[in-house]
Amino acid sequence: MSECIRNSDDLAKAASAGAARLYPAQLKIIVGAGSCGLSVGAGEIEKAAVEAVKELGVEATVIRTGCIGFCGREPLLDLVLPGGPRVSYGNMTVEKTRELLATYAENKGLKPELILGRFEKEEYILTGEVHEYGPAPDELKDVAEWSDLDFYRRQKKVIMRNCGSIDPLSIDESIARGTYQAVQKALGSMSADDVLAEVESSGLSGRGGASFPTGRKWRFAREAEGDIKYLVCNADEGAPGSYMDRSVLEGDPHAIIEGMILGSFAIGAAEGFIYVRSEYPLAISTLDKALADAEERGLLGDDIMGSGWSFRLSVRRGSGAYVCGEETALIESIEGHSGEPRGRPPFPVVAGLWQKPTVVNNVKTWASVAPIITRGSDWYKSMGTETSHGTTIFSLEGTVKNPGLVEVPYGISLGDMINEMGGGTLDDKPIKAIQAGGPSKGCISPDKMDMLIEASAAPGKLAMVGTGSIIVLDEETCVVDMTRFLLGFFNDESCGKCTPCREGTKQMLGLLTDICEGRGTDHTLAQLKRLSSAMKAASVCGLGSMAPDPVLTGLECFPQEFAEHVHDRKCSAGICEMGEV
Repeated sequence: MSECIRNSDDLAKAASAGAARLYPAQLKIIVGAGSCGLSVGAGEIEKAAVEAVKELGVEATVIRTGCIGFCGREPLLDLVLPGGPRVSYGNMTVEKTRELLATYAENKGLKPELILGRFEKEEYILTGEVHEYGPAPDELKDVAEWSDLDFYRRQKKVIMRNCGSIDPLSIDESIARGTYQAVQKALGSMSADDVLAEVESSGLSGRGGASFPTGRKWRFAREAEGDIKYLVCNADEGAPGSYMDRSVLEGDPHAIIEGMILGSFAIGAAEGFIYVRSEYPLAISTLDKALADAEERGLLGDDIMGSGWSFRLSVRRGSGAYVCGEETALIESIEGHSGEPRGRPPFPVVAGLWQKPTVVNNVKTWASVAPIITRGSDWYKSMGTETSHGTTIFSLEGTVKNPGLVEVPYGISLGDMINEMGGGTLDDKPIKAIQAGGPSKGCISPDKMDMLIEASAAPGKLAMVGTGSIIVLDEETCVVDMTRFLLGFFNDESCGKCTPCREGTKQMLGLLTDICEGRGTDHTLAQLKRLSSAMKAASVCGLGSMAPDPVLTGLECFPQEFAEHVHDRKCSAGICEMGEV
């Protein structure tokens, strides 16, 4: 049984044990084993590495890590060389793995032709410390440093600070990179008001799409009447192309746990829940292990780190309903009811779980809290723009050369993200449309790529954060058909509680089908606009009010393509089979 952590000395002891695991004296082999890696064979790569080490007599440890973001190059395998750098290899196979380790065992080199990049140093975001690796051997002198790769050059890993660098099942490795120092600082030398003030000053806003100021939400809950209060982490991520929350949970679960401990102290909550969709089994098992380890070490439960503060945290599984991403539907689900939204007001910060004041924040929001406490709000505000502080995560998908997860400060342009980090389109085809910010945002035209990404709308800026997914579409895509797909998603996910959403999405989907099948008229387009206005005004929750947005965006950005379908009975992409009138 591991020792309980009660003070700074105990935390330092755990950090020392974690550092020995992070940087062992012998060769360390790291396999990227997030869901993205496992889906393309990381399990076989790990098995091949373990077998090769045994057969070749190499002194080495083989560990798994979470997603580092470069999903398009999975499976990834890294070598941490004794006294040398960390070297990353992409698109690995069982054969390449065995050949690489055999070459290493025979002292014949590191096969630089297979290397993506090397790490010269790593910053510990929670403390500002920098770990410097040993010098690279001559054969690696021409290999690019990881931070110089186009995909990573402009990234800043705050939320994903440990993803891809630690074994997510090792609490000591997480502690070695600064985790739980914020808890020690807050519970040891700060008041609840101090923690709340620091979060308010940072300007941290919700990362789940609504971008509501986090500190303000916490203050509402803190000042609400009642001795019983709750915290909830919303990990019910279900939009097409979105997998940011999953990757954080799989790669660095203690980031969320620590953030929620700090939030509990700030608002006075003794219990919290992490609501995860059941389709994320790896995230759930990783979280379960992290929670058990944190409790065993005295970082969760009663009298955390001897401070007198107590907080309990548990996982609740969702059943795959997208509407449960809406906070009141999520609350209903945790209580054991059908996941249907509540009317507001009262808002959850006043009457949430079991009618008690409740704060609901997204995975990315909770993961952002600890660095604000350890590094300070001024440090956090130094990233981003004057109105949108800090970093956020996007998933780059579709016809891009480098699909994956990118974490960037606010203020970057959509074009830079796609062309620089994404490497442009496959076969350098022209971009026809971008499905940016989740299904509710619809498809925007490429002439908007020079607009800057902000958390809220402003003249000349693009408020498109949403769920954080960016899907790049080329000329082989029909925007009308894609709009129908997006609306179909909302139709399938509507809980059916309110008539505007239940009937409106069904009627709009039928109208779009008429257009795609050659039965559309100008009257059809007019009906779409009228139904959109009615749904936005009358739906009970955000799902219903946002469901028409992809239609409205499509009509605004691609009027010629809708007109082509209606007037010419033609689909230039060749997707829609236009029937006879």
